[in-house]
Amino acid sequence: MFTKEDIAAIEAHGLSVAQAERQIENFRNGFPPLPVTRAASPGDGIKVLDSGQIAAAEALYDSRATELQIVKFVPASGAATRMFKELFEFVNEGRRGKGIDTLLQNIERFAFFPELAKHITPQSDDEQIVRNIIIDGLGYGSKPKGLVTFHAYPDSLRKPVEEHLVEGALYARMGNRVRIHFTVSPEHKAGFEALLAERQRIYEERFNVRYEVTFSVQRPSTDTIAVDMDNRPFRTDEGGLLFRPAGHGALIENLDALDADIIFVKNIDNVTTDRRKADTVTYKKVLAGELLRLQQRSFRLIEALRRGDDVAAEAAAFLQEELCCRLPEDTGREKILSLLDRPIRVCGMVRNEGEPGGGPFWVRRDDGVEQLQIAESSQIAPEKMDLMKSATHFNPVDLVCGVRRHDGTKFDLRKYVDPSTGFISKKSSGGRDLRAQELPGLWNGAMADWNTIFVDVPITTFSPVKVVQDLLRPEHQ
Repeated sequence: MFTKEDIAAIEAHGLSVAQAERQIENFRNGFPPLPVTRAASPGDGIKVLDSGQIAAAEALYDSRATELQIVKFVPASGAATRMFKELFEFVNEGRRGKGIDTLLQNIERFAFFPELAKHITPQSDDEQIVRNIIIDGLGYGSKPKGLVTFHAYPDSLRKPVEEHLVEGALYARMGNRVRIHFTVSPEHKAGFEALLAERQRIYEERFNVRYEVTFSVQRPSTDTIAVDMDNRPFRTDEGGLLFRPAGHGALIENLDALDADIIFVKNIDNVTTDRRKADTVTYKKVLAGELLRLQQRSFRLIEALRRGDDVAAEAAAFLQEELCCRLPEDTGREKILSLLDRPIRVCGMVRNEGEPGGGPFWVRRDDGVEQLQIAESSQIAPEKMDLMKSATHFNPVDLVCGVRRHDGTKFDLRKYVDPSTGFISKKSSGGRDLRAQELPGLWNGAMADWNTIFVDVPITTFSPVKVVQDLLRPEHQ
């Protein structure tokens, strides 16, 4: 299947031939649907905290934050192409939908209008205005979301990168230090660095903190081979193999490389203005406090089990009642220990109000253990799609991760990935159709074997920008 040149290219990517062959098999056989049993709901997999529990969780986190190594992890590698898809259709194909009318009728309400105004005149027609948003002028169509102006303040305009600096100072600070890690595309890194060089000092002075900002890119070893529509390796015009980034699931490698006790995970576009940040800050601390509480008891039980103490029944009850891990009746001591000794993530879940995205589900493992998982609709068998529709909550990507063992050593997060999950989609290159493969999503299959806890959080903590018109919503004005 592979030539000598192919093998050299595969190895140059940090892949083995066996891995490449396994990717080809995935195209041929597809990925099995996730064995979901039901949607998680309040009282059955989703915790709804009362005011006392919220206050206690926040206080626990605040009391320990200065002694912890904390990192705010922000996936920010995606270009804003999808955000401006309708604008490209208008400029390139002359297709004018309602979204274009909404954009132009409200153009002065967008935070980026003062910047746009420098590139247009009162005589500019609709096509020229839109073109100067995405191609000429602002050039947003080729920039990442993190570098698009989202919000206007009396004294400044802010991009999402800056809003994450503000958030970091409000809930992820260690004394006067704030560590933030952005995953970026290589071609966009210089843009992020230039913005931070210009603006970072402003927020350091405002919040009396020192930011330690780092970047990483998806590793070539996580790329996947593309195939043609007959599942044979896709060949470029030069005859070589075509490798494609494997989606955000590949970022588990980037997450694994961080040295931290607690890692906050939140998408680059899920930010709001200062006057609406209070719930976001509170519930980030609450999720972190819940993580610390669960970790404390989990670590104590692990140590007791390793000593041989008679705590198996207590540990089993803790797994089932607190860590949402349903056990078969014959589960033994070693199995209980292995299930306890896993990374923990506490995930905020928002009440379903029609927003797209994955949801919280119960999944049955091959060994009979039932545990919680975040699933996308593409992972669910057609005959079980009613479960997706019945979900009371959806995933806003609001995670707090505990990645250390009871003894302080770090988990190897790559060992808790479900390799049988993934996505296959139709793409094109050079005008020819191809099939592309993505690794298990970062908060889906890449964290499939973590201890997972879902907590109900208010919709006010979720302010994504999927299309440019979303910037007209109250949470961005």
